[in-house]
Amino acid sequence: MSTSSADPNTLVALYDTAMPQVYGYLHRRTRHRASAEDITTEVFLAAMDSIHRGVVDEITTAWLISIARHKLVDHWRRTEREHRRVGAVAADTVEPEEPWAAQLDQLVVADVLADLGAHHRSALTLRYVDDLPVPEVADTLDRTVHATEALLVRARRAFRIRYEEVAT
Repeated sequence: MSTSSADPNTLVALYDTAMPQVYGYLHRRTRHRASAEDITTEVFLAAMDSIHRGVVDEITTAWLISIARHKLVDHWRRTEREHRRVGAVAADTVEPEEPWAAQLDQLVVADVLADLGAHHRSALTLRYVDDLPVPEVADTLDRTVHATEALLVRARRAFRIRYEEVAT
């Protein structure tokens, strides 16, 4: 759904259609209902703020998803800082065995991705889950393209090492 008038009433009218899509986007990536709900709230507050400041011309679901992508990266950065500050290491979750190897592999991949640091997780998710080209990943993460390419190399290596540990 797309509208051409950038006013708060337009966002309210789009909310019913866009909120499930924004929430679904975030929930699939965080795998935590509470986190997805909190970030969804942040997305709509940021959208309202952008409308009030007059920095948006067209209010669309795609625009809200792009805000969600940025808020998700912010969430991962906050989470990573909190983990470093407390010195906590997240315990691996043991998934029950599934009769289908493909489903089990999806669970392992999701767990491995969740175990990675926020910078690796965000780079891999933006590149391979959201299918963004490297320059857009770099822009989203506020990095140069060269630094993002290097980050992706390190992230893929960290993922591969952790995946082999978990999958064997």
